[in-house]
Order: sequence, then structure tokens, then C-alpha cells
Amino acid sequence: MKMKALENKRSISRIVFGSVFFEALMSFIVAFLFFFFIFFVNQLLLLAQDILSKRVPFFQVALLVLYSLPSVVSLAAPFASLVGTLMTIGRLTSDNEILVMLSSGLSYGNIFLPAVVIGTLISVMSFITNDILLPAGTVQFTRLYRQILVSTPALELESNSVKRYKDTVVVTGNVSKNAIDDILILDKTGDGERRIIMARNAELRDGGREGLTLDLTDAFVQSSKEQARRDYDYASTSFLRYLIPQDDFIQAVTSIGPREMSSRDVAREIRKQQVDLRVKLDEGYTKTLEYALSLESALRNGPRRDEWNRRQNIFSNYVREAAAAEFLKKNMTLSLYRLEFYKKFSIPFGALSFVFLAVSLGLLAKKSGQTVGFFFGLIVSVFYWALLLGGQTLGIRLGYSPFWSMWFPNILAVSIGLIMTIIRVRR
Repeated sequence: MKMKALENKRSISRIVFGSVFFEALMSFIVAFLFFFFIFFVNQLLLLAQDILSKRVPFFQVALLVLYSLPSVVSLAAPFASLVGTLMTIGRLTSDNEILVMLSSGLSYGNIFLPAVVIGTLISVMSFITNDILLPAGTVQFTRLYRQILVSTPALELESNSVKRYKDTVVVTGNVSKNAIDDILILDKTGDGERRIIMARNAELRDGGREGLTLDLTDAFVQSSKEQARRDYDYASTSFLRYLIPQDDFIQAVTSIGPREMSSRDVAREIRKQQVDLRVKLDEGYTKTLEYALSLESALRNGPRRDEWNRRQNIFSNYVREAAAAEFLKKNMTLSLYRLEFYKKFSIPFGALSFVFLAVSLGLLAKKSGQTVGFFFGLIVSVFYWALLLGGQTLGIRLGYSPFWSMWFPNILAVSIGLIMTIIRVRR
């Protein structure tokens, strides 16, 4: 008789697991479609609209959108996990199904287990999308965007904007189709000369394999040597053709940052930057020490040596090198790569951390559990995103720990969820 009761209890556990798992999965799909649509409109449709306005073929725009989908999926999945779990547990609580489970002798583990399994699957899926599909999509996106830039140079034109192409900076006034009013070009030639080029009007043309060409009207050119700024030449002309090489403008607008890399590539780049930083810091500290020793020698020996007359200059050099070393220690690029590395793990596995918070909050629902869970999930999602952006800002500008900057929202969600769950179980 006792064995039969145990078998019935196991059967009920399997049924409960399957029921909660299936309902949580359906709620996740609904929430995922909602967040997918929001991020799709925010990140992709605006881009597509900007490109379509330049008469880029629709098929190419559709491919750009397709290659950008992994970034949308990786962002939508964790928030959908939170909202989907809240909707599921909220409905079970408001319909008193959880009360019936507990009255039947089942524990809270029968509610947590399916939610944790769903959260783990979503986290793994989101991480794979972010770490494998996103870099692959970025490569294809970059390759196609290069083709579009070469065939549609007007895509680069914007009114009252600043464009940087390697050693060239182009400042534009009003733009109408391919025509530009009031243009300023700052560049550096292969001979080390710095040039300033101004023109009343310019017309952008496709220079074929060479790149982009700007036909300047009423142009003024001033050039000077890098080491002798006071020695300069200037000239004016009614027409001037200026060339921006293809490699320069393609590299400028299609560069890949740490967000578009895999976690392995980001880790490799971090190690490389750390080695370079240590070499530069050693050089800086060596120079600082040399100036410090020279200054000490000058002060000890007094006016008897020539160093005494150069003590102010030595001190200025010492302060400059010390400040440069301190600035190098706050390497903004390295901080950004570290933040992105931890972000590649914190956001995908935020889906799992959300499960603990969502289950504990869902158990508090009284009426309209699914509706309340959906809207409360949106509020928590906004709060989580604000914490994530705040941590990223603190990590870059104030040098906070990249790990804590990116993982604090997840740790906070798990901590609050576990505390609320323990209080609920004890009651």
C-alpha cells in the first residue's frame, strides 16, 4: 500500500513538471515575440529605413536585416524568460493551483524545477546566439555593407555631420542628394604634411575601385609640415578633385568592436592589450624614474653642476611622464573590452537569474496573475536594463570592477528571489 502511494506521488510530480514546463514555454514564446518586436523596430527598422531612403535594393536591405537578427535574439531571450516565468507562476498562484499542489503533499521544488530548466535552456540558447551566431552574422553584415557602400556612395552623406576616415576628417554642411554646401576637410598626407581644405560646394561621386571622390568648387588649401607648423603653404582654385580611398572609408564605417566578437576573441584581445599596456607602463615608469633620479641628483649636488640650471625642466618632464603613466593605467579601450567580455555572459545567463526572482514574485499574485506578471515583468526589465547601463557607465568612466559592473544586476535578482522564496516557504 505504501509503495502504491509513492508511485502515485511520482506520477503526479511528472505530470506537474510537464504541465508547468509546457505552460512556461508557451508564456516564454509569447513574451519573446513581444520583446523581439520591440528590439527589431528599435535596432533594425530604423537602419533599414535609412538605407532604403538611399535607394538601396530591397533584397540587400532584407539581407542586412537577416544578418542583424542574432543581436535581437540575444537581447530578447533573457527578458522573455523573466516575463514568461512571471506570467506562468502568477496564473498558477491566482488560480490556486499551487495551493492545491502543496495541499497534495508536493513541495515548491515541483514549481522551481521546470522554471530552472527553462531558464537554463534559454540562457544556453542566448549565449550560443550571442557568442557564435552574432559574430558570424556581423561578418556577413560587414561584407554586404561594403558592397552597398561601394555601389551607393550617397549612403555616407548626412547634413551637418562629421565623418572620420582613417587620417581624414570631413565636416559637411547642408546635403541635398550628392551635393554638399560648405565642406571642410582635415587630412594628413603620406609625406607627413597636415592639410586644411575648405570649399564652398562639393559633389560626391563614385570613383569606382579607387573609392569616393569629392569635386570641390572654390577651394582653399593650406598645408604645413608636422614638425614646422609655422612653415606653411596655401593655394586657392576654382576646382579641385579630392579622393577618399576605398579602404579608408570602408574600414571606418564597418569596423568590428568587442560586442560583435566572440567571447574567445574578446579574451584574446584583452590579453594582447594587457601585454601592450604592461610594456608601455614599464617604459613610462622607467622614464619617470630616470627624471626622478636626475632631479634628486640636481638637488643634492646644488649649483655646482649643470643639472641645477635644468632642474625645473627635469621636474616638468617628471610630472608629464608620471601623469602619462597614470593615464595609461586608466585604459578606456581595455576597460570597454573587459566590460563587453563579462556582458557576453551576464546578459544571456540573466535568463537563469531571472527565474529565481520571477518565481518568488509570481507566488505573490492574487488576481489576474498573467496580466500582472506581464506588466510587472516589464517594470523589472526596465530596472534591470537601467542597472546594466549604470554599471557599464561606472565601469568605463570611474574604473569600477568590470565583473561587478556587469554581474551585479544578476546577483541582485538571485539574492532577492532566494530571500523571498525562503520567507515564503517558512510561512
